[in-house]
Amino acid sequence: MDSKFKMILADIDAVTARDPATRSRTEALLCSSGLHAIIAYRATHLLWKKGWRLTARFLSQIVRFLTGVEIHPGARIGKGFFIDHGMGVVIGETSDIGDNVTLYHGVTLGGATVFDKNGKITTKRHPTLGNGVIVGAGAQVLGPINIGANSKIGANAVVLKDVSPDQTVVGVPAHKVEQKLQKSFQFTAYGVCAGDKDPIEREIEQLRQEVRKLRKDLETKDSE
Repeated sequence: MDSKFKMILADIDAVTARDPATRSRTEALLCSSGLHAIIAYRATHLLWKKGWRLTARFLSQIVRFLTGVEIHPGARIGKGFFIDHGMGVVIGETSDIGDNVTLYHGVTLGGATVFDKNGKITTKRHPTLGNGVIVGAGAQVLGPINIGANSKIGANAVVLKDVSPDQTVVGVPAHKVEQKLQKSFQFTAYGVCAGDKDPIEREIEQLRQEVRKLRKDLETKDSE
């Protein structure tokens, strides 16, 4: 039980560390629906492992009704798990989630029917997420695929194939973000822009050059 308490404490600390709107453990416990779902999952998963599977499923459905988050008690989830906002998240029975993973609202870790070489349905139907993975809002990660550690999945992406560690994927179907694209575009306070400077910074630099030119012209006229 001590290890379970430490795991729940790590989940609480994950909320305070990754959600700027949550300023304390007390606030996390009172106001985070994602955390409520995770704590309930820790309890139902324990019942699932002890063989109380119908009870675990029934309780998980009550939690789904209360929080909008559906986590099958058979899923395996590491410590420091964070669900931001929570509503609409679905985590299937054979999902495996590593430590310090973040899911945003509307994420589905869904199943797919896969047959082995003998034509039998495999027991593993859902994704495996490595440590430190971030999955954006509305993303669908489907089937028994592997998402490598520290990778990022963009909002509304549909992921059907393995993702390598430290990789970013976006789109439908999901594809990796090319390094050249990452270098040629940058995120600024005014949106995404091409080149090394944002458009406001370039305009300010042009104004500075014009002011210097005007000063120089005025100095030339005064000397005459």
